[in-house]
Amino acid sequence: MTDPEYYFSYKPVNVVPEVAAGIFVVIAAVLMLQTFKSRGPLWLLVLPTTAFCEAVGYAFRTVCIYWTTLGTFTATSLFLLLPPNALALTNYKTLGKVVQTSRAALPEHQRPTAFWLKPRFITWFFFTSDVFSFLLQGAGVGISTQDGKRELAKHTVLAGLYVQLFFFAVFLAIALYAFIDKRFTVACGPRDSSGRQAKRRLFGVIIGTTVLLYIRSVYRVAEFVGGYGSKIYGTEWLFYVFDTVLVLAAFAVYMQSFIGHHFRRGGQRSAAAAPDASSRSAAVEAKVHAYHMPTAFAGQHPQSYRG
Repeated sequence: MTDPEYYFSYKPVNVVPEVAAGIFVVIAAVLMLQTFKSRGPLWLLVLPTTAFCEAVGYAFRTVCIYWTTLGTFTATSLFLLLPPNALALTNYKTLGKVVQTSRAALPEHQRPTAFWLKPRFITWFFFTSDVFSFLLQGAGVGISTQDGKRELAKHTVLAGLYVQLFFFAVFLAIALYAFIDKRFTVACGPRDSSGRQAKRRLFGVIIGTTVLLYIRSVYRVAEFVGGYGSKIYGTEWLFYVFDTVLVLAAFAVYMQSFIGHHFRRGGQRSAAAAPDASSRSAAVEAKVHAYHMPTAFAGQHPQSYRG
């Protein structure tokens, strides 16, 4: 057993990590329930799994208060540094599905031709970048367990964080473009009165959570740039504000505007299947008009009817 200050540069406060672990367990349960209740696609299970991993990380942090070893500290670092990266994967997949279903609903000549607006590129390009960043950060944490390699570990983690920040910025630019472009549509959820509102809601989740993750990554870069014993590394409240609170805020967004409401397991309804209020009104008027059409013309071709 080692003094916690040897690894943390401070003595971790009690109670807070226990509370955080409990909150993340509740979040995992809620997101699991939402996924199955909404019949959302199974890839959304990444969300509750990530929340559970966060809970494990704070459980290990609690253990470190009473019994700090290299193993418990490394487990704490791994489970609190890496899992939020999986939230970005959810955003990549979501945008990829929106682009895929929107392209399928458009005539061939109206479909976007830019390579960066193709669903396969969005999903796999950013997925690969996130996994690469994940592996670099994980390798850095692993290297930190070896004597005399703390500097190498720091630079390895920083490389992963820089890669992550770059691709977050690129993804945000593409997401903003897709949000502005009217060719990309989103199916209505139970709380949406129109396709426009559904699009605002879903892209609010994608863009809002990515911004939160970006700010968290900036904090992590600042933490590792300063290195062990620096002001940022050695200030515990900064960790809880710029990591714990930001990740909790991202999960709150996912729960408030659940992605699964806009998708169905096995596919997504097209925006045409969820018309807005004006479209529904027009459809009703057409049916009323057809109902009152004179019977003399009932059997004629529509073009033969001139009113």
